[in-house]
Amino acid sequence: MPPMAQDYETNLPFMKMHGLGNDFVVVDARARSVVITPALAKALGDRHRGVGFDQLAVIGKGAGDAHLTFYNSDGTLSAACGNATRCIARYLMDESGADSLHLTTDRGDLAARDMGDGITSVNMGHPQLNWADIPLAHDMDTLELPIEGAPTATGMGNPHCTFFVDDAEAVNMTELGPRIEHHPLYPQRTNVQVAQITGRDRIRMRVWERGVGLTLASGSSSCATAVAAARRGLTRRDVVIDLDGGQLRVEWREDGVWMTGATMHVFSGQLTQAFLDSLS
Repeated sequence: MPPMAQDYETNLPFMKMHGLGNDFVVVDARARSVVITPALAKALGDRHRGVGFDQLAVIGKGAGDAHLTFYNSDGTLSAACGNATRCIARYLMDESGADSLHLTTDRGDLAARDMGDGITSVNMGHPQLNWADIPLAHDMDTLELPIEGAPTATGMGNPHCTFFVDDAEAVNMTELGPRIEHHPLYPQRTNVQVAQITGRDRIRMRVWERGVGLTLASGSSSCATAVAAARRGLTRRDVVIDLDGGQLRVEWREDGVWMTGATMHVFSGQLTQAFLDSLS
């Protein structure tokens, strides 16, 4: 049996979901043994030869209602994925009839709530503002990094670098994104955002995700940008983020950063044994 398929049953089920176009493959491993390798995650993320996704999420058993594990499309692990967390929370609440959940991730414990009309809210936890927690390469002021444009660094379980600009549409993200993602100040690489303040309670944002590339939306990036804007006195702590894929509301409260928006379960499918066997 090929090593990447050894713990799978034939025709492994999966779900395709998205939050504002930020798309995911979700595998429910609560009742079966599923081993995800980096090679499998990367193969699944291929939009031509696999299924295609920004992140792969695995639902497992945990101390709460479920434990979530995330992979980027390049096969690397990510401790946090806000939009995937909302998608899975919606799925689990629909399944159980609950209106709130306790989820665990490598980022920590996250609370989720049903806000009605298919809208889901997740507490992404407290932001990481100290250089060592984000992490950055050495001690520095995280509010304004020594990078051209003086971006702000924020941790949301994954690293973020937010540039505040006059015109988000004018920025060449395919040039800026990979250059900053691999900047030496970020030893674990970073998500990159450009944010245009359009009001005290509104931000236009575009995002380049580490290990993924240009995406239509990013939940953790939205949270990081909202926190960075509030820290710099540019906005209130309750804002609407306008992304390429739609809108998210982000509230930086005393108990953490809450992110609220719509999700979509697009379809359910199965990975064939032939696909799994091809990975050997």
